[in-house]
Amino acid sequence: MGSAETRKPVTRERAIRVAIELADAGGIESLSMRKLAAELGIEAMSLYYHVKSKDDILDGMLDVVYSEFSTPRAGDPWRPAMRTRAESTRTVLSRHPWAISMKARTSPGPATLGHLDSVIGCLTASGFSMTMTAHAMSVLDSYVQGFAQQEAALPLDPSGDISSATDDIMAQQVAMAEAFPHLADMAVRLILQPGYAYANEFDFGLTLILDGLESAHAAQGGT
Repeated sequence: MGSAETRKPVTRERAIRVAIELADAGGIESLSMRKLAAELGIEAMSLYYHVKSKDDILDGMLDVVYSEFSTPRAGDPWRPAMRTRAESTRTVLSRHPWAISMKARTSPGPATLGHLDSVIGCLTASGFSMTMTAHAMSVLDSYVQGFAQQEAALPLDPSGDISSATDDIMAQQVAMAEAFPHLADMAVRLILQPGYAYANEFDFGLTLILDGLESAHAAQGGT
């Protein structure tokens, strides 16, 4: 960061923003209080005048991530609202992949709590029981976060194409076909075909989940 950045007053909000930039660039493992303080242009001990601890920084970072998710409101049609939220969550997590694997924080911030509260409000206003609301949030969040984690782990290009990694495997096609015939068959017949992108699998899975929730909602007398 340049000198103009380091001359800005240090606040908790700025420390969190810079911490996110560091984590985006190098992963959460690269973030230390010493490195953060250096980026802010202060001594490490001085950082504790502005934040309580590293946990305080991590709490704030996750709260910023939640603030970037699309947040549905009570009165929004639940199905398009949940689809938009899911797509937004996946996009945000692709920008901040470190957030996928972070453990649940003990002190969720106002953006996190407000987002979750609004999701509950949207679903219950649409006639979901509280039990069905919990089911819906659990299955949607598990799917979206799991898919985002898979995308972050796979060697995908920006379009979601995985063929570069498959090309390496298929360079050993004969041995691959003998040892793992079904994987080789999928690679040849699907993954290496023009237009295939792993990213496109997201919509298929999301639609299945929304269809299932719609069916379960209707069975409970929802609208």
